[in-house]
Amino acid sequence: MNTGTSASTATDTSTRGRKPRRIAIFGSTGSIGTQALDVIRENPDLFEASILTAHSNAALLIEQAIRHRPHTVVLVEERGLAEVREALLPRGIEVMSGPDALEEAAAHPDYDMMLASIVGFAGLKPTLKAVETRRPIALANKETLVVAGDIVMRRAVEGRVPIIPVDSEHSAIFQCLVGETHNRIEKLILTASGGPFLGRKPNFLVNVRKEHALQHPNWSMGAKITIDSATLMNKGLEMIEARWLFNVDPSRIQVVVHPQSIIHSMVQFEDGSIKAQMGLPDMKLPIQYALAYPERIPNAFPRYDFTRSATLNFEPPDVRTFRNLALATDAMFKGGNAPAVLNAANEIAVYGFLRNRIGFLDMTDMIERTLAHVPFVERPTLDDYFESDGEARNFAASLINL
Repeated sequence: MNTGTSASTATDTSTRGRKPRRIAIFGSTGSIGTQALDVIRENPDLFEASILTAHSNAALLIEQAIRHRPHTVVLVEERGLAEVREALLPRGIEVMSGPDALEEAAAHPDYDMMLASIVGFAGLKPTLKAVETRRPIALANKETLVVAGDIVMRRAVEGRVPIIPVDSEHSAIFQCLVGETHNRIEKLILTASGGPFLGRKPNFLVNVRKEHALQHPNWSMGAKITIDSATLMNKGLEMIEARWLFNVDPSRIQVVVHPQSIIHSMVQFEDGSIKAQMGLPDMKLPIQYALAYPERIPNAFPRYDFTRSATLNFEPPDVRTFRNLALATDAMFKGGNAPAVLNAANEIAVYGFLRNRIGFLDMTDMIERTLAHVPFVERPTLDDYFESDGEARNFAASLINL
């Protein structure tokens, strides 16, 4: 078994007996970033926020910076920049902006670990820069591995850069694999809640609006990932991420619908034994685990109570109704630039749906048409991935006149 940057390569990241670990949060104003700052605030002797980045939410970035006092903040969009500078420069906080600011911040020497929580393709470049500078990465941006997982993981392994997953499913698998370095994986089993429309059929979904799709039954997440969960695309992206993160053949990855979200994922070994990581659905737990790895630290999070009567259900996903999962599975097996095209088309489709430009089922049609349109590249370079992403976005946007 080769799990890339497994437990054995990351044992130098212990939090015990050291100065607080300096965390650079790329995407601090999003759902993962804000929860990570809660974890940092609750453990000031273990962690401190050293870099905070936001795309455009200047007001929240200012609030976070005043509370956590990082040495650097990044606001990608220049709108709101004057306000950020006025509020933070007198406090001695460096303010950066512009298209290259994320990569510049990722190359900054004054942080110990990156939390990569920027949503979508935009997270790829700064994550690659962190790998280049050999910083441990707590990875919450699945699209980085969906788009260019072969390149990212190869560079991480070559540079002995620990990559600790933050997604609850991949964190669960990672935890199940600790101590299993030499044991062969037979199957990775990713659990899916099924989203808000579990059991529904196309005649219902055709009338779904964003207000319905944004009501996830178990998890509190950002808008994009919540829509991906409703379409099951999120689970497809997670399959592709797991393929690269744990270096397993796509045929060894399975999705099972588990509506209660208590088992976060499982690993089946070649002797038939199955390990599962369980807990109440709370993203702070995998965030804390990644930031503190390899230590486990105490917290006051709610605990699952096995003495209360409860039933855990499992069923196969309905890929005929939720075809995004089937498209993602096909892209995973096809490889090459297909996952990059899939991801780009999905980002545009979700954008269009959230702005009421297309219907819920139209997202799948857009993705399918984009996959058919963009030329397949079997062995893409990094430049090929960027070109495929751009071409896919342009074509998908043309379908809805963006």
